[in-house]
Amino acid sequence: MSISDLYSSGFRERNRDHFAAIVRVALSDGVITPDEQEFLSRLAKNLDIEEAAYEKILENPFIYEINPPLSHERRVERLYDIARMVFVDEIADEPEMRIMRRLCIGLGFKLDSVEEVIGKTMVLISKGATLDHFKDNMKYLTEVHKNSK
Repeated sequence: MSISDLYSSGFRERNRDHFAAIVRVALSDGVITPDEQEFLSRLAKNLDIEEAAYEKILENPFIYEINPPLSHERRVERLYDIARMVFVDEIADEPEMRIMRRLCIGLGFKLDSVEEVIGKTMVLISKGATLDHFKDNMKYLTEVHKNSK
């Protein structure tokens, strides 16, 4: 997957907010580990976050207003975007998967379904799923989750 493939309609506008949200998750335990730092650096590069903005976000990601999606459909879209960011370098290692789990929970997916949601997400992303294809294939899994709350 090339980086240019990531920048579909509306995706660029969400990059900074997504990045700030991911930094918040990385900081949720009070420290950014070297693995998380490496992931964040790659992610910033892939999202075309300028160095000055990167440093500012790392210093205080809480100054950025982050509005989690209210609708279930928007949450699935955000999951798609995040998974594409994780997969863009085609390295889905444990630090990235740990952040992915935390983000999935932060998006409102139930703890007991997170591994299944992430597993299916990463398979679809690795196969190059479009947003519509992703939403169609995740519909059953995420609808079951949504209705079981």
